[in-house]
Amino acid sequence: MSATSSDDSSDTPNPVPLLAPADGVPDVVTTADGVRAAAELLAGGDGPLAVDAERASGFRYSQRAYLLQFRRRGAGTVLLDPIPVADALAPLAEVVNPLEWVLHSADQDLPGLAELGLVPASLYDTELAGRLAGFERVGLGAIVERMLGLSLQKGHGAADWSTRPLPETWLNYAALDVEVLVELRDAMAAELERQGKTEWARQEFEHILTLGPPKPKGDRWRKTSGIHSVKSPRVLAAVRELWQTRDGVAHRRDLAAGRVLPDSAIIAAATADPKTESELRALPVFGGPRQRRSTRLWLSALERARSLDARDLPPKTLPFDGPPPPSRWARKDPDAADRLSAVRAAMSELSENVSVPVENLLMPDQLRRLVWDWQPSDDAASFESRLTEAGARPWQRELVVPVLVEALTPPQVTDR
Repeated sequence: MSATSSDDSSDTPNPVPLLAPADGVPDVVTTADGVRAAAELLAGGDGPLAVDAERASGFRYSQRAYLLQFRRRGAGTVLLDPIPVADALAPLAEVVNPLEWVLHSADQDLPGLAELGLVPASLYDTELAGRLAGFERVGLGAIVERMLGLSLQKGHGAADWSTRPLPETWLNYAALDVEVLVELRDAMAAELERQGKTEWARQEFEHILTLGPPKPKGDRWRKTSGIHSVKSPRVLAAVRELWQTRDGVAHRRDLAAGRVLPDSAIIAAATADPKTESELRALPVFGGPRQRRSTRLWLSALERARSLDARDLPPKTLPFDGPPPPSRWARKDPDAADRLSAVRAAMSELSENVSVPVENLLMPDQLRRLVWDWQPSDDAASFESRLTEAGARPWQRELVVPVLVEALTPPQVTDR
């Protein structure tokens, strides 16, 4: 099928600023009695439940929610501090868990909410709906402006929400994040219905619910900024020891790792390999008052790396679990590189035809694996099977499999 997104209009009127919630900013729930009252309030509403959560990314190690926002038609808005009432949320869960939740970028908030025993029966993700609709800008503010003609207040999304007490301006911002979320859900549902993508969205939302929490990634220390400049396994070992030591401190103190020790300082210390307190403190950052108290901690990490047997040093690169980076395909397998070019061109055309980003049609890793592992015997049935096993949804397979077959089928050579 061919589906198109709604056109941007050059004569769209200026959005109306949404500066404060219609009912004002409610008091933050901080007690078990308050949780029960909030549950009763939301139970008296009707329809879907708008949900949001504020974390303290960049400030805290954990990804826990420090403020929860709920809104339902006929009930109004609830702001809840989960920290003091984490063990008293059962009455709230009993009311909200059977409902459809409306979130923006649901995958960011669902894990933290699940830790609190809050899990939706069904889901509507307005950010993902915007992607499926072909919108170029899918942030909450951009979609609200486009679909509802309103402009949301900006400025506190990256704040330290573990701050107590929370400033009134932050609470106003938090309440506005759910103020029109249900209305936005209805507008997006109508837009996707107009484009013939309602079933696509249903499958995507169901997929998000079945994913569960993300699996922890191994060798996270290899994501240290600047590690690409490190070539020696011994220096890599020092980076690893310093990173793991920092991670332990960050976890115990519930501080963002970069606030314990920046990545740049890890790379500098691993490269310089100081052996005395004075040598370490001569490096940037380590001479500061906060780091001077931890000098022995960092020196011990470096000493552990220095004493490792050569057999225990980390390899420069990890073995590939799958195909190599596409930039190396032309050298390793020119035929595979040609296949990838053909498939990418075909997928770009499909993306334009249905107004859905290529990465939402099929995960890039899934696409690369299919192309790299392609065999002349592969056909629609084999692509269907492999994509199903990889987790591609039915609507994706219906669109993508014919494109793959056409792009990867060698041209027939006829005798003259």
